[in-house]
Parts: sequence; C-alpha cells; structure tokens
Amino acid sequence: MSVVDDIKARLDIVDVVSDTVSLKKSGRSYTGFCPFHSNTKTPSFVVFPDTQTWRCFGACADGGDLFSFVMKREGLDFKGTLDLLAQRAGVKLPEYSARSPQHSEERDKLLQLAAAAAAYFHQLLTTSPSAAKTREYLAQRGLTAETIATFQLGYALDEWEALKSHFMGRGYTAADLLAVGLIVERDNGEPGYDRFRHRLMIPIRDSQGHVIGFGARALSTDQVPKYLNSPQTALFDKSATLYGLDLARKPIRDSGQAVIVEGYMDAIQAHQQGANNVVAQMGTALTEAQLKLIAPLANQIVLALDADTAGNAATMRGLSLARQLLPKKHRATSTSRGIAYEAHIEQEISIAALPPGQDPDDVLREGLEVWQQFINGAVPALDFYETLILGSTDLATPQGKSVAVRELIPIFREIKDDVEKVARVQRLARKTGLDERLLLAELKSKGVATPRPANRPQKQPEPEKSTVLTPEPVPGTTSSTANLGLEEYCLGLILNHPLSLAMANDILEKEGLSGLSVNDFRRGENKEIFKALQLWTVAETPKIETLVSMVDEVLERQLAVLASQWHRRPQPPAENINQDLSVAVLRLRLQNVIEQHKELTFLQREAVENNDTQGARHYTEMAETYGQQRKKLEQTRDALSLMGQRRAEANRFGQAL
Repeated sequence: MSVVDDIKARLDIVDVVSDTVSLKKSGRSYTGFCPFHSNTKTPSFVVFPDTQTWRCFGACADGGDLFSFVMKREGLDFKGTLDLLAQRAGVKLPEYSARSPQHSEERDKLLQLAAAAAAYFHQLLTTSPSAAKTREYLAQRGLTAETIATFQLGYALDEWEALKSHFMGRGYTAADLLAVGLIVERDNGEPGYDRFRHRLMIPIRDSQGHVIGFGARALSTDQVPKYLNSPQTALFDKSATLYGLDLARKPIRDSGQAVIVEGYMDAIQAHQQGANNVVAQMGTALTEAQLKLIAPLANQIVLALDADTAGNAATMRGLSLARQLLPKKHRATSTSRGIAYEAHIEQEISIAALPPGQDPDDVLREGLEVWQQFINGAVPALDFYETLILGSTDLATPQGKSVAVRELIPIFREIKDDVEKVARVQRLARKTGLDERLLLAELKSKGVATPRPANRPQKQPEPEKSTVLTPEPVPGTTSSTANLGLEEYCLGLILNHPLSLAMANDILEKEGLSGLSVNDFRRGENKEIFKALQLWTVAETPKIETLVSMVDEVLERQLAVLASQWHRRPQPPAENINQDLSVAVLRLRLQNVIEQHKELTFLQREAVENNDTQGARHYTEMAETYGQQRKKLEQTRDALSLMGQRRAEANRFGQAL
C-alpha cells in the first residue's frame, strides 16, 4: 500500500468534506451545495462513501477523490495536500532527498531558525530604543499595532554582528545562519556579518505560514537598495512565493478573486483596510510558479499596478505567461463551423491601472470603498493590452500601423470565439485606417498550420535513453501491470510519446469532442501529473529532467512507476500511437460517464422516494444529458477503433505483398 492509499484508508472523505460543506445523508450517498461555485437551489454536490469519491453535477462538472477535493478546496499542490492529510491521518511520511527536503530534520531546523529570527526582529522593533524612529515611520505609514503584530514586522539593529552573536550564543552555527540567508559570506569563504542592518524587517511566509525569508526596507536615504530580500536558500525562492498568501488564501478562495500588487507595504496596507484578498508578487513580473500558486484559488486575477509601471514590458511578459500557463477548461464555443469545444483560460485576468503618481498604498489609505472602485473598474487584460499598443504607436504613419498590426494580430489569433476575433480585427481596421479584408487575410494567413503529408505517421520524440526514469523500490507500491488503469495508461502513453497528447486531442476535436483534460482524472496524484505533462509536452524537446523538476518527489516516484508499468505492457505500433491514445481517452471518459449516469439514476430514484419533485426533475434531466454523452462517446470509440483495425489490416496486407 502506498502512502497515499494509506492516508485514504485512514480518513473518511465524508468527514473531511463535512469540515466545510454541510452534507445531508441521502440513501447511501451525501448531498450538499457545491463549495466551488454559487448554487442555492438544488444540491449538486454529492459524496459517495462506497467509492470515497465526490462529484459536482452542477457548474463545476468536476469530481475526484479525497486528495483532489482538498487540493481544490485549500488551493494547495499535491505535496501540500499530502502533508496536510498525512498529519490528520497520523501517517508518517518518508524522508525525502535534498532536492525536496520537506521533512528532513535539517529543513525543520532552518524553519525554526527563520521563525526565531522573525521573533527576534519583532521584539527589537517593539522594545528597543534603537527602533524608535522605525516605530515613528510605521505610524506615519498609518500602520496599527495590530497590523504590525499580524505581519510580525521587525527591526534589524545598525550593527555588523548583532544577530550573528545572538543566535550563535543560542546554539546555532554560522552554517545555519548562512543557510537561512541571515549572514553574508566573506570573500575568502568565511562566514561574516549580518546581512540586514538598520532596516525594517518584513518576514516572508509560505502558503502554510512558515517564515522562509525576509524583505528588508531601507530606513536611510543613503541605503541601497531600497528593498533587500533574502537570497535564494533551501527555504526561500522569491520567484515561487507570493507575499501574504498565507493570510489571503481563504479570502481569495471565498471571493473567487485575487488581487496582486507589487510591494510588501501595499499588501500590508490592503489587509489593514479589509482588502484581505491581496498578495504581492515580489518582483518585476509574475512567474510561472506564482501563477501556479494562485490559479487554483481564484476565478479572477486582478493586477493592481502603479500607473507608471502598468504598461511595462515585464507586465506584458506576465500576461503572456498567464495565457500560456493558467489552467484551461474546454467549453462549448460558437464558431463559424457551429458549436465546438475549445480550451479557454478559466481565470479572468484584469488590469487595474491606478491614478498617476499613486501606488496601491496611497489609494488604500483613502479607504476600502475607494480601493474597491478601482478594482471593480479593472479592464480585461486583452482590452488593456490593445489600448496600450494603440496608444503608444503613431497610427498616422505606415511604421506605426505596421507595429500595431504586428503586435495585436498574433494575440487576436489566440481568441477562440470567432465573433470576438472578427470584431477586434474590425476595430483595429477602423483605428489604423487599414482595409479590414487585409487584416482578416493577415489573421488567417500566418495562423494556419502547415498541412502534414497525408498517410505519413508523425515520429514521436522519445525520452533520451540516459534520462529514462528508473523506479526505485518504494515501500508499499506495486509495479504490477494489473494495476495500470485507464488513467495510468493515458499518462504512461503521454510520458513515453509526448507528441501524442496534441495529436490525440486533434483527433477528438475533429469528432466534435473536447481533448483530454484534468477533469477526466479522478485520482488527485494523476490530476497533478497530467497538469505537468500538459506543459511539458509543448516544449520543443521534452526531456525527462524537465518533467521531474516540475513535480515534487512523491510524484517523481509515481512517474517512475508509470514509466515502468508502461514498458512492461505490449506496445502499440508507432503509427497507431495517436489513435490509441484518443481511443483510451474515450474509454476513460466513457467509464466515468457510465459511473456518473448510474449515480444520477440512483439520486433521481431517492428524490422520488422522498417526494422531492424539483430534485427528481433536476437529476432526471442531468441523467438524460449524460445518457446522450454516453451514446456519442460509444459511437466515436467504435468508429475510431474500427478505423484502427482497418489500418492495421492494411499494414499487414502491405507487408505480405
């Protein structure tokens, strides 16, 4: 039994879900209102004790196991969820390697030192005569004693070795202080002096509330830089941290909106004013890791930027990154060919450009209502970008027109809705004075993929032999191929044939069906692996090392097991790989739909027995919808399977000749 299965065996999903969802027993299942979307009429959220799974039959259309529920509810990654549930279940997690020292004694010691340093700085701020001017500065910024305590703000003495002497006198070594970034190494390699001196100290916490580093604001005009952060350490990675997320996570999840500002003091002031869904990005632009932290929590992401930086290149890079990396969900879209399933970013990304000369802290001190007006007036990112480009180029010149078209047309190509795409091109034609037909031709000409030669199978890039994952023996896990279900089969095929995902999705979309998505998986660990695979497969040269770096060590071991199980199976012919995956996806989806149809039928029967007319009608309508989906999936599966059989027969016939 794996550690994940051990945790599931010790915890009842009903008990865990009941922490945040009011459940009502209904026969063998439990029903309630979905915590992930607005729903007040018919309970659409169902927990099934027999299978230890959950499903929303409403707007979410999502479901899964205990892990996937907690990941979605708490906005945690798989590793964070594993830690949380292991503690609740009383399961001791295995030690991890230095690449991810989450449970090592060394990491615990460093966390304790970081927490002790935060307490040390805070005590100096509140009691030391040397911090009197710093206390005056915070009062001028309008920060209350409660806020100072909540964020544990502190002060670093204007001395070279005050902190070093304090903690070495309490049993810590210079190596410990270096590891946390509290002291600076001398040029000769010897540990030297305190990194932070005469600065306002701002503890930085991870999403679980552990102190992992510090931001330090200068208190004298001659101090450079104005803000000095902890260096990269085993605990702290600035690009993978959002300041204030430990306090903002629940408000963000409850409101469905995350507001991202640029500085520590902006975020602190926001929380003092009651805007508790605010975090700070701690850099010049959003990063992939920061987006992954915020994406599971919010339906809307608002970048609240200073007017003088709202249009800078770093912001544009952040928006471009968001378009590429934020989770996408397939939904029905109106196109010129009818209704198609397209991948859309689930989060709405908006820009709130603040008044010239003001930063978020200035606006917030005018009051929460004034701040909220700016946030409510945030402009969708694409509209903001379009206005920025058109406003920064001279459209009266041929060169300016060319710049506008060159910048905007590639962005318009990414729009899935044909009506919106054409409308934006028409508006661009009016703004630039160019012929609309010219721009539409430009839109289509470079956006069309080069046709592949017919009847020529695409060669799948294989992982380099030197980088193939080799599973180490893991206590409680099995490598039996009998345990390789449809979810694992799909993941294993994609892992070994990266191009197959895009190719199989093309096959499915041509049949009017959506491509493989995270909602097709039920097991939490498989959902997380698929998210990583989605990003990994679009790389020019997918390498195993890159994939391994994208997941934590628990999932790295799962990847190794998937690779091992896959290679023990009879391999499909290379020319059939893409179709084999598309059929496997259909079988997986059909398996889920059949199960969901049975669940709905059972719920409908219970509603009738309980004289719940409205509920019975709701479940009956949904069961009919799922029945139609089942029919479509079966027809497509049979058609693709038959096509594959004919291709195989043709190949055999050709070989015989």
